[in-house]
Amino acid sequence: MDSKNIVLNVNGIEVIYNHVILVLKGVSLSVPEGSIVAILGGNGAGKTTTLRAISNLLKAERGEVTKGSIDLRGERIDNLSPSDLVKRGVVQVMEGRHCFAHLTIEENLMTGSYTRKSKGEIAANLEKVYNYFPRLKTRRTSQAAYTSGGEQQMCAIGRAIMANPSLVLLDEPSMGLAPQIVEEVFNIVQDLNKKEKVTFVLAEQNTNMALKYSDYGYIMESGRIVMDGTASDLASNEDVKEFYLGVGGGERKSFKDVKSYKRRKRWLA
Repeated sequence: MDSKNIVLNVNGIEVIYNHVILVLKGVSLSVPEGSIVAILGGNGAGKTTTLRAISNLLKAERGEVTKGSIDLRGERIDNLSPSDLVKRGVVQVMEGRHCFAHLTIEENLMTGSYTRKSKGEIAANLEKVYNYFPRLKTRRTSQAAYTSGGEQQMCAIGRAIMANPSLVLLDEPSMGLAPQIVEEVFNIVQDLNKKEKVTFVLAEQNTNMALKYSDYGYIMESGRIVMDGTASDLASNEDVKEFYLGVGGGERKSFKDVKSYKRRKRWLA
């Protein structure tokens, strides 16, 4: 990957939960400015933990980075608080959306603007969110609890955009959504990336959709990066096709059908 204009560098981090459970084992990745980078892998691979290490949300779950470092534009950030990171333009959209059920859609969006001081800027950001998510404008007075899963996902992304971020960490955006809604959400992410120059790092199990919209991808397994490359290279790789896209030769397989040692040998050959 070209080292120019790298906005985020994760350098060989290890993460331990409860002082004993090693979850990430030397994870390294780079994110160029203005790109969409996907972290791919099955449930439990370490994708969410990687995002939470970047946004420093590990402490809430008794996790900590014990080795390595994380740099944002050349500045080490793994010791900063989540609120400090938001002020530096790093915002995470959590898995499961986490909208405030008793607040309206617009009230939820406004919670994302707490770091912004200018009322004019907040109003402009709100209008920008409504331009990208016209469905939210229609539902702006509805309580989040009474909106669909897709609308809540849009609300969660819109709330992040209200903070005027330069880097958004997007965790499992397709989870629990119908295919048509997933496509709509990813199209909007792509528009935000191209038109607003927002850089995205997305953790996603839906490999096919993620590679369709990403520039670069990292595949994780058991807390390690086992493969990385451009989205087009990964999409055409025979192992990725077989184990993640289900279009390889022979019977359709998943990683569960293959012994771990054999799988590692294939990835690293």
